[in-house]
Amino acid sequence: MTTTFPRSTPSALGIDARGVSAFLDALESTPGVEPHSFQLLRHGQLAAEGWWAPYAPDRVHLLYSLSKSFTAAAVGTAVRAGLVDLDATVLSYFPELDADVTDERSRRIRVRHLLAMASGHREEALERARAADPTNLVRGFLLTPPDEEPGSVFAYNQPCTYTLAAIVRRVTGGSLVDWLRPHVLEPLGIDDLVWKTDETGAELGFSGCYAPTSAVAALGQLYLQRGVWDGQRILDEDWVAAATSTQVANPDEENVDWRQGYGFQFWMARHGFRGDGAYGQFCVVLPEQDVVLAMTGQSTDMQAVLDAAWQHLLPAVDAADVDVAADTALEARLASLGLPPVEGVELHDDADGSYAATGVADGVRLARSGDGWRVTVDVDGGTLTCPVGQGTWAVEGPLAASGARRREGVVAVDVRFVESPHRLRLRLDTGTGTATSSWATQPLHDGPLTLRRPAD
Repeated sequence: MTTTFPRSTPSALGIDARGVSAFLDALESTPGVEPHSFQLLRHGQLAAEGWWAPYAPDRVHLLYSLSKSFTAAAVGTAVRAGLVDLDATVLSYFPELDADVTDERSRRIRVRHLLAMASGHREEALERARAADPTNLVRGFLLTPPDEEPGSVFAYNQPCTYTLAAIVRRVTGGSLVDWLRPHVLEPLGIDDLVWKTDETGAELGFSGCYAPTSAVAALGQLYLQRGVWDGQRILDEDWVAAATSTQVANPDEENVDWRQGYGFQFWMARHGFRGDGAYGQFCVVLPEQDVVLAMTGQSTDMQAVLDAAWQHLLPAVDAADVDVAADTALEARLASLGLPPVEGVELHDDADGSYAATGVADGVRLARSGDGWRVTVDVDGGTLTCPVGQGTWAVEGPLAASGARRREGVVAVDVRFVESPHRLRLRLDTGTGTATSSWATQPLHDGPLTLRRPAD
């Protein structure tokens, strides 16, 4: 099992369960927000948790850029071990590139600049770095001259974090996960975390981490406890202080909770600090309230998720009139959370058949299977298949599907990749034998055949 926190109730921890319920109401009713899971901790104890079926507590979830906060923890433990110096130049860890990197600003980028997304580039440099060297992203990054002096400007920049991961691999002689396992994961009780690698076999660092919600909560709790876990110091206190306070200003970010400053792979916010990833992966830490909120989802409006937390959860902590009776109603609700299945009537025999597809898929087969139905999708030169629930989600492996007849001759099937945020929409025309296929949200670095937990 991964980390389990002592269970309590909201009221016992000074949280009004009505506020938690209102938070759930907001998540479920706000356009652009789709929650998959959450865990709410206070004083290191579990106040409330829930997973929206077909998502489940024993599954990992793709964290996208929340991966960065785990990479930073690897750097922090390497600093504590004396293997990494925050004030050393990045180039000093890659001496074989010394002759290639001639730009003086590039040569002055330090490890702390990478951590703070302050390499001196004014904007994301990933594609420029790949163009500069398609086979060595660190070299391509260092060959992409900064626009300003390192440390002076903020730009969310994937090669910064990729290079941090590369430094950890360089100084430890193993993979990023190899280093994290004894230094962070095992002490925190996390035994299920895997990372997508690139064509060189290196973890992306800036994305690609798959972990359960409890691992996200544990990382937040580690930082809330200033780097100490069960009496053991994991991260130096000055590291935690720097990581969770503004290292570089970022006033030009569009959303209010993204322009409060940036630490070491953590965003500052109107309340506390957080790590986050595309489509609503969150590790929110509120030191003043002694609270951690871990979340996964498929949300395109991430600011709305934080707005809901500030509007409903925050006032519920130490509320003047905590309603003890509301704990029971909340517990019942949490036990029955689920994402809505595809709406419509039962599938008929006319849906059974093969469909020429456009969009993401090349072809779709919908067929009766025993008492139910099964969908098969030809995509990217491979095949995906799983049972189709009607009025529910049928789960098999890393996939879940739900289907229904929308109107005469039109069938809808949705396929969820339940180790990720993503959902594939299939719309079948039984009259023409054709189908359209599209993503509800576009995967950022995986196709449908690889949108699942990587092999260990």
